[in-house]
Amino acid sequence: MIIGVPKEIKNNENRVALTPAGALELTKNGHALYVQAGAGLGSGFTDEDYKASGGKILATIEDVYAKAEMIMKVKEPIEAEYDLIREGQLLFTYFHFASYEPLTRAMMARKATCLAYETVELPDRSLPLLIPMSEVAGRMAIQEGAKFLEKPLKGRGVLLGGVPGVEPGKVLILGGGIVGTQAAKMAAGLGAQVTMLDINLTRLRHLADVMPANVNTVYSNELNIRRYIKEADLIVGAVLIHGAKAPNLVTRDMLKDMKPGTVLVDVAVDQGGCIETCKPTTHEDPTFVIDDVVHYCVANMPGAVPYTSTIALTNATLPYAIQLANKGWKQACRDNEPLKLGLNIIDGKIVYPSVGEAFGLPHESVEGFL
Repeated sequence: MIIGVPKEIKNNENRVALTPAGALELTKNGHALYVQAGAGLGSGFTDEDYKASGGKILATIEDVYAKAEMIMKVKEPIEAEYDLIREGQLLFTYFHFASYEPLTRAMMARKATCLAYETVELPDRSLPLLIPMSEVAGRMAIQEGAKFLEKPLKGRGVLLGGVPGVEPGKVLILGGGIVGTQAAKMAAGLGAQVTMLDINLTRLRHLADVMPANVNTVYSNELNIRRYIKEADLIVGAVLIHGAKAPNLVTRDMLKDMKPGTVLVDVAVDQGGCIETCKPTTHEDPTFVIDDVVHYCVANMPGAVPYTSTIALTNATLPYAIQLANKGWKQACRDNEPLKLGLNIIDGKIVYPSVGEAFGLPHESVEGFL
């Protein structure tokens, strides 16, 4: 198969979809690999690194799209890329379709085959290609939240860990999944007083057993959310519904109950956000303020730590990419049920129900295409 790796062009997105180590594995399997010049520089990988692994360097993004049968990316295509995508071309990347209708319609119009990292799902309902970036984003949520709590950045002026004689900051985490767990670990490690909310009692029992003493678990409902936001210095939105838009757990009217300078970090923003007032921001301009509450809503948080993120991501995606390349996407998806669940759009038709339901668009059974 001919595989293309373009340079990411989303704002401050420094990750790349394939490391030189991954490139070597694909070329060892007999596949042709084309990498756009400079694609890996943001993550610390040079063109020479890819050449040494058997890849060929192409000058422009247009060249890569024109050559490749399978495009490997990190983030969803943005508008400048739409017209480069060919009918029947396989795109293997994060899409988060349910949060953005223009992207969905564009991929339908291009009649692309879109296999989304975030909906590849194992039998235990875990998401193996989302987990690595969720781990990074969860840890970064505390790192960034702690920074924006500083007064010069319009926060409350609270040091999360406190100091002897001064109580620590209070962190509220909405969701006890991968993001929430990693955020809690980081916040607890800094010495903050942490409260985690979730609706899964089994998960809460597990978290109560494994988390340190400065982490409390509370069942999530509107009354409890309204109670805990009043005291929180930092609130992390860490809610995920597989392949669908996140629910708004923190509504516009709740901002008035928060202390001035409270920081909100909505990690779910690339799935529509679980904080009603959040809208996607960039690393270049990451925050905005509503009712004296600081909102941090960067949709590609792991892009700020690309060396770590790229290696973590490709550790997870490479085995699936090899299957797709060795067998072709149809046979690979017939043989691998989790990979089949990654199919969102085929030949312009939606085959992942939650995407169709998000926009009232028809969807078809994936089986008909396999």
